[in-house]
Amino acid sequence: MQSRKFWFIIIQKFPKALQTFIMKISGFTIIKNAIINDYPILEAIGSILPVVDEMVVLVGDSSDDTEQLIRSIVSDKIKIHHSVWNPNLRNGGEALADETNKAFALIDPEATWAFYIQADEIVHEKYHGAILDACKKHKDDTQVQGLLFNYLHFFGSYDYVGDSRKWYNKEVRIIKNDKSISAYRDAQGFRVRQTKLRVKKANASIYHYGWVKEPSKMKMKQKEVVKYWHEDESLKEVLNTLKSEGTFDYNAFDSLAKFTDSHPKVMEKRIAEKNWSLELDISKKKFSFKNRLLYFFEKATGIRLFSFKNYKLLP
Repeated sequence: MQSRKFWFIIIQKFPKALQTFIMKISGFTIIKNAIINDYPILEAIGSILPVVDEMVVLVGDSSDDTEQLIRSIVSDKIKIHHSVWNPNLRNGGEALADETNKAFALIDPEATWAFYIQADEIVHEKYHGAILDACKKHKDDTQVQGLLFNYLHFFGSYDYVGDSRKWYNKEVRIIKNDKSISAYRDAQGFRVRQTKLRVKKANASIYHYGWVKEPSKMKMKQKEVVKYWHEDESLKEVLNTLKSEGTFDYNAFDSLAKFTDSHPKVMEKRIAEKNWSLELDISKKKFSFKNRLLYFFEKATGIRLFSFKNYKLLP
């Protein structure tokens, strides 16, 4: 009788005990009009597939064949869901946060971590090991709510990266599967209501290609997505500005640096098919006096003073 009771207790407790050894990572993303806006969504998803156990893709009500594009990915990890974007959410990108929260709600309830990737963000394969190590290291630490990534923002072509303070240099992309966490503002990051997440470093980088497109396609994309950041009156003003003839002017930058490292393998085909040429004069820095001082201080010390941080980095 005692033996039977012992095994009954063991069987009941086994799933909880198993969770201390097993870790599940759910990937999730949102996408709408991927073809019209030329998003590298296949590359974005493919870049994190090796480190996730499932990949939730929330496809919005698109005007193109976005869903068929996602279905072209050969992986049993892909889980496609559908959504209709709220047309009334047009202030500061809040529609993106709304969709991101919907996608987060769809991941496996048993997942330990949730890995969020946006449609123009790519993870280099050289970071897969570091990401998994960080997830394993902090999975049972209740103080850690997320993992912080470094950022590289490409601009104009695959040869230039933004290196000024206008580009956020760090953000949270992996969060604990805790539904008190939600997307913040335009889903740049996450919070628990207004409280910043407590995070540890992922020791990895996100490559952001949102500002790399053939100049005419960049202008078309701006016209398509600007409605998710502006209410009616300000939207009219912005759209009038974008009505001008010609293509997007990539010379309107404050500071760029030449990119000399390797791109992720999933980007090789897209980069090889690039059909525009762009030469930018990056020798001049277009800063105010204050920003010039802050820029050179950061380059000398690695410290970014007075910057907005959407997280609390734990020691």
